[in-house]
Amino acid sequence: MYQVVRARLRALVCGMRAARRDAGMVTSEYAVGIVAAVAFAVVLYKVVTSGAVGAELQGIVQEALNARM
Repeated sequence: MYQVVRARLRALVCGMRAARRDAGMVTSEYAVGIVAAVAFAVVLYKVVTSGAVGAELQGIVQEALNARM
């Protein structure tokens, strides 16, 4: 009985150690995801604020406002 309890306790402790070793990976994955999202947002902002796209968006809004219902 003592050996079974000791084996289970050892497995539990080893599992906790493994969890601690992986704890930093989640943070780094979130950091990479945030950097990628910000880079994508910057690219979209540059595209939307460019002259041609801005004029096209303004035309779409004007058409929508002048549409008959």
